[in-house]
Amino acid sequence: MSTNGQSSASHAPPIKPVALVPTNNVSTGDGFTVRARIDPTLTVDDVVKQLCVNLKIKEPPANFALRDETDELVTNDNLRKKIRAKVNLKLVNSPSREARETADKLNQRNDRNIKLTLFSLQKFIREEQFAQEFINHNGLAELVSVIYSTNGNTLAYALTAMQNLLELDYGWANLDDIFIFKIVQILSSPHSLINVCRPATAILKKLVEADPISAPGPLLASSSKALPSAPPGSVYRYGFSVVFEQMRKEKGLLETVVSRLGSADTAMAQYSMMLINSLLSHASDARWEEFISELERLNVRKAVVRLMSLHIMEDLTSCILDFQANIIRVTYRKKTTLVDPDSEVTHAAALDYIWKSSTLEEQRDENGQSLKWRKLGFDTEDMVQEFSEVGVLGLDCLKKFVEGDQDFSKLVLEQLSRPVERRCPIGKASNEVVELLSEHWAIFAPGYSTSTTFQPFFLDFYKVHSLATHFFLRMWSESGAASGDFTRVVALVRSQVKVALRSENVRAWHEVEHDFIEREYRSVRDRQMKELELEDDLLSKIPVRNLRAKLYKESYEFVRQQRIQCLFQGAWFVNALPQSSPRDIPRRPGRPWRFMRLDTGMKYLHYVDSAVKFPVRNGLEDLPERIDVSMISEIATGTCAPPPNVLRDQNDLPPTSPFIPSPLSFSLLSAHEGSLADQIAPDQSRWADWTDGLNMLRRDGGHVASKETAGFVQALTEIGLKIKLLDLSGEMVEIPSGLVPGPPPTNTDFFFSELI
Repeated sequence: MSTNGQSSASHAPPIKPVALVPTNNVSTGDGFTVRARIDPTLTVDDVVKQLCVNLKIKEPPANFALRDETDELVTNDNLRKKIRAKVNLKLVNSPSREARETADKLNQRNDRNIKLTLFSLQKFIREEQFAQEFINHNGLAELVSVIYSTNGNTLAYALTAMQNLLELDYGWANLDDIFIFKIVQILSSPHSLINVCRPATAILKKLVEADPISAPGPLLASSSKALPSAPPGSVYRYGFSVVFEQMRKEKGLLETVVSRLGSADTAMAQYSMMLINSLLSHASDARWEEFISELERLNVRKAVVRLMSLHIMEDLTSCILDFQANIIRVTYRKKTTLVDPDSEVTHAAALDYIWKSSTLEEQRDENGQSLKWRKLGFDTEDMVQEFSEVGVLGLDCLKKFVEGDQDFSKLVLEQLSRPVERRCPIGKASNEVVELLSEHWAIFAPGYSTSTTFQPFFLDFYKVHSLATHFFLRMWSESGAASGDFTRVVALVRSQVKVALRSENVRAWHEVEHDFIEREYRSVRDRQMKELELEDDLLSKIPVRNLRAKLYKESYEFVRQQRIQCLFQGAWFVNALPQSSPRDIPRRPGRPWRFMRLDTGMKYLHYVDSAVKFPVRNGLEDLPERIDVSMISEIATGTCAPPPNVLRDQNDLPPTSPFIPSPLSFSLLSAHEGSLADQIAPDQSRWADWTDGLNMLRRDGGHVASKETAGFVQALTEIGLKIKLLDLSGEMVEIPSGLVPGPPPTNTDFFFSELI
């Protein structure tokens, strides 16, 4: 390497670089600039050493490093890229030296310079060499002390630095309950600035996710067993239980977080939604019911439904779909949790409320047995057995149904006034509606959600249940049903549920109400008869429904494995232009193509940017750069367009207008770094493979983004179901011993043409 020194004020003509060796400007801290011909085969340490020699710097070269104008550290991985792009460089303190000085400045706490120190710390703390030295120099304790004692923008900078530090897998295992409670207090305060609340929310989210079960390691199955405890010194020692204990001390925290879903600041709403999703995904068994009850009390579902209707919240799409998937898990857990009035106070209280709302007096039969629950439409007095198929979900639905009907007692008396065989069994009908809605929304098992669109009606599960149960009672009356017609009325309600809840992402709530309240029995029955001509009634039987649920889980897992295999194989994409970036400045000028591949440990997406596509070898040798998968908080779709200066071949990229987002685009978003990658897939299949593969890679199961993947899961389920039914019913098929000729044709006015 050679240098040609000149002061920054000099106007000497630039020296042309030697052929094949790019020239870079290198600035020093005292304002001196040199033009350096850097050999791309050298290491960064060698380049720094030669610069120090040429500039006659007496300090050890280990005290220095190179950064570009954006303060990105020059490393052996990106040195060639910096040389090739002729990036202006700066000779600055090494990360280790900068870290020691930063920790010392935090310790001295100079009010005049503290903001500038923290502002720099936000950026540098992401660098491993800086972070290690900062932690070793007691920097974490100094940063915590700053958080305890500052406010306003200074606090915002300190919290953002802590947020970035928590992205490391080491160094913060000694954060204690006092610190967590401080973050909780900051979030709870109505006076906290938005730029303070954003990093505070992200910190709490990270601590929730840092439980032993989330420790890095291979994960190909959709579930894993929890570790008993974290290894000594591991940062994976917190989790939901630790954080929630501090949250319980500040009663208004959850209410504040839910209220911020309606914030005009989209990023604040997104951070709040991500925190809620993390809490839902990691809730411990011990506090699960308490946490879920508090969220329900705060009407979090209503807040999310409101977000669904706001088109300005496009950045929240992935978070909302994650929330839907989490609520499906909550619903499934309630459905599979047995009602136990003898040991669960809340279950006994709900049953007591239902009974008292009926205003009936308990009676007994001639054998002295109670008729209490049979009067409300159950088959027996054993509530554990009656709710065995729908669990606590069924009990909650019946309670909500009673709460929402001021004339519930009249409804009960109306049924009791009829002959026994003509009474509609209210309790039994309510439970059957729960089953029908669970079937409609595919509530089969936790972690298996394939919905690719918003489901606002699902989030109003209890309200839909009340409407459908009233519809059940009305159909019973209008059809003149008797006790033996229960399954016939169930079939009517199933048919109407499909119609009323169709296309729920685009239909208004009043249309659902109209379908359940205004539809007459005759029109429902006529439509159902037409449907029966096309369907096999066998598919509605309970054993077949259970079989479908089992096959659905197997199909989902099969598709999940296939998608992740696609990530292992890798693929070429176009480097796209995000909507938020300047329209005439491509992110990777001159290198429009990117090949990405997931490593076998599933920790990093390795990639290379190139001017042309080339055969990429197996392994990671051709892929020098990488993205940490754990940094990806959201996979947003339809977010970017191809750069205007990229000449697109029709076989490589579907045509689209400049600056209009491509439907095959996706962005890998980080909670605090913005977009990590903006790509456009060559076709719909590749787009589905990667967007859904990355979502399914997440430990909480994520959500399915493409209709193609959702369709695969459904198709495999239906094919498997038909094969299983053939196995079950094949022995009952009568095989004829011979063929009986049919009658002759009515006319012979036809001919066969010979194919040549």
